[in-house]
Amino acid sequence: MELLNERLAAFRGEKEEGRDPAVTALMNRSTDELRASGILDGVCSVGDTAPLFARPNLDGATVRLRTLLKRGPVVLSFFRGRW
Repeated sequence: MELLNERLAAFRGEKEEGRDPAVTALMNRSTDELRASGILDGVCSVGDTAPLFARPNLDGATVRLRTLLKRGPVVLSFFRGRW
């Protein structure tokens, strides 16, 4: 069975193949700069308890973690935006 990390790596590779290498280099440099800035020091890790939050989703509706937890376990996924 293929692991999620393997699928994500394959997906990333496919996207990089179709992208201008200069754009990929810029994205990688920007990511490295963010890491070096220390911004990750405040980021939750796998298994950490997330703070209760309320944030708008892509449609503008408010999503509350407390409400989602009433239905069961929650998996949070964060992304930088649409490229």
